Amino acid sequence: MPPSSTDAIQQLMEVVARLRHPDDGCPWDLEQTHASLVPFVLEEAQEVADAIRHGDDAHLKEELGDLLLQVVLHAQIAQGDQRFDLSDVAEGIREKLIRRHPHVFGDAVASDSAAVKDTWEAIKAAERGEQPPSASPLSDALAAKVRGMPALAGAMTISKKAAKAGFEWDDMAGVWAKVHEELDELKEAVISGDKSHAQEELGDVLFTLVNVARWCGIAPEEGLAGTNHRFLDRFSRVEAALNGNLKGRSIDELEALWQQAKAEIRAEQP
Repeated sequence: MPPSSTDAIQQLMEVVARLRHPDDGCPWDLEQTHASLVPFVLEEAQEVADAIRHGDDAHLKEELGDLLLQVVLHAQIAQGDQRFDLSDVAEGIREKLIRRHPHVFGDAVASDSAAVKDTWEAIKAAERGEQPPSASPLSDALAAKVRGMPALAGAMTISKKAAKAGFEWDDMAGVWAKVHEELDELKEAVISGDKSHAQEELGDVLFTLVNVARWCGIAPEEGLAGTNHRFLDRFSRVEAALNGNLKGRSIDELEALWQQAKAEIRAEQP
């Protein structure tokens, strides 16, 4: 009989505690800190998202486990320093969920998801308490909100909030004009050989394209993820056609195989 959810979590905590045991634990696990684990937290979260996009339950279950491991690891590190433990983490989020859903756990009313979001933001503001007024409240709030986001998602959040506040083009033509302006500036920066400047201009191009996505109601993260998947599908076929050896091949030969791969994929689609 499989263990209950509570037993399974407890057993996982015991395994992680054993890995972090100072006398005979795993050397790698013992070396880890909150900071050193940041790349793994981000990687596992992205892999969860990838499994969801592909509708693969077995993969999703595995990746959620990997992400859960990161939570337990961070809690174990903090517990070792007697700062907090996994119970504190769970209790904190339990209390927050109840506090921020008064329409479920209290007498408040929320007729739709927009009302829920407004209530959530109002409660968050109350939780922060009274603070000295800021000369740039929206910028301050956005800086805090996007701090832990991937850059692309953060750009979309900033773009939406700034537009809602009135910092917006009159029409789509203005957005496209900005795209071309930023592309020209990127070309100039690349020609100049100043990599730092070129990187800044590349960021400006990407941010402007996020605005294009916002105007068109499309998701840039999903779009890029789809492109990554399509590229790898096509590239794998090019590799297979050359038995995995691309060295010494002309760009014309590789392009011909690329187009062939695209045609094969189209033919296979229903």
